[in-house]
Amino acid sequence: MATYVYETIPQKPGDAVVQFEIQQSMRDNALTQHPETGVPVRRIISGGYGLIGANTGRSSESAPAAAKPTGHTHSGGCCGGACGCGH
Repeated sequence: MATYVYETIPQKPGDAVVQFEIQQSMRDNALTQHPETGVPVRRIISGGYGLIGANTGRSSESAPAAAKPTGHTHSGGCCGGACGCGH
């Protein structure tokens, strides 16, 4: 079972967006309504290669120390060492 993140779709101005997680089989269709309230929802896609090391708008001086280059080279792997996995 995979854990998916969903958020409610505001129906009128001022409605709050509510995010929640739910475990589903990868074969299940995405939810279209909140399971408890019936409010329309959409699945949030996060993670994956496209977001690793994404530009957050911060300069390198304000970036966390774990994200700063360590001086060693890294070929391949999951993230180039940015996740702190010790590459």
